[in-house]
Amino acid sequence: MGFDQYHEPPEELPPATRTFARLCASLTEEAEAIGWYEQRLAVEPDPVAQAIMRDAQGEEFKHFSMDLEFLLRRTPIWREIAEGVLFQPGDIVEHGEEAEAEAIEGGESGGGASDEDRSASLSIGGLRGEAR
Repeated sequence: MGFDQYHEPPEELPPATRTFARLCASLTEEAEAIGWYEQRLAVEPDPVAQAIMRDAQGEEFKHFSMDLEFLLRRTPIWREIAEGVLFQPGDIVEHGEEAEAEAIEGGESGGGASDEDRSASLSIGGLRGEAR
């Protein structure tokens, strides 16, 4: 099998890892499509064609978001870091560094605790000391 998303022999990977790899590949493809539409929209003079492409790009935004949510649900430490960065006012890099440090110093390495235990501690409300 010549699938680019695998860096290890696919037959040696558990099904959940193969699914994860597929969604990572899908996320990348959706991001590429969003960029292609952005370029097309920048140069297209016809307003009707622009409207069609804008609508198509909206579909790609939706697909990207759905892929990302799937991956975040399967990777609690990724979700924790993302929650520290996304939709936060201020310096993006600073938020990223802080979120990564908190997630790693907090002992989240992706192993040990169950997904339910990790996801329960990673809600936005939990980060504010409130229940979600």
